[in-house]
Amino acid sequence: MNVKRIFCIGKNYADHVAELAHLGHTPDGECVVFMKPASCIVPVGEPIVLPRNVGSTHHEAELVVLLTGGDRDVAVEDALDCVAGITLGLDLTLRDLQTQLKNKGKPWELAKAFDCAAPLGEFQPYLQQDLQALSFTCHVNGSLRQSGNTAHMLYSVARQISILSQTWALQPGDAIYTGTPAGVGPLVPGDQVVLEGPGLGRYAWTCT
Repeated sequence: MNVKRIFCIGKNYADHVAELAHLGHTPDGECVVFMKPASCIVPVGEPIVLPRNVGSTHHEAELVVLLTGGDRDVAVEDALDCVAGITLGLDLTLRDLQTQLKNKGKPWELAKAFDCAAPLGEFQPYLQQDLQALSFTCHVNGSLRQSGNTAHMLYSVARQISILSQTWALQPGDAIYTGTPAGVGPLVPGDQVVLEGPGLGRYAWTCT
């Protein structure tokens, strides 16, 4: 199933919110949602072309969920019936630009929806795993940068699906980047990025 729309959940791990507090990224008290076009996807093995002259590009490792559909107003207790597959991905962020935009009250698209902003692993079938008990890591050049577990999400995957369905009729091929734990940091040309998690796979990219 090809990804048609990418929904992203922001500020979904308290430790990540805390690590960016000095930049003014404080808790919002509600689910933060933004979108990326599917053209942002970088398949496994293809290079991540980093933007130039726009400040720091940060990696944000995330569980990514692929949906079978679901239409509107999906109840939380029924939401996982909409899940087709799971994998790992990177929500790449132009951190300096995002901070400038946020401080001016402007949308984040320029900092979140640029070309190559959504490296994406290969979807594994959803086999009724506990989506709130998945661990994953992000290594850059062999060094551990991020280590997270979905148990620490502020909004569970099921709740995210339900929230999104209140605004959008969910369709087959919709994907959700479900938020990132602490440890985000900059990438530069030449960096090797590896995402890995039990039952989720191992995926690698090179930055150029």
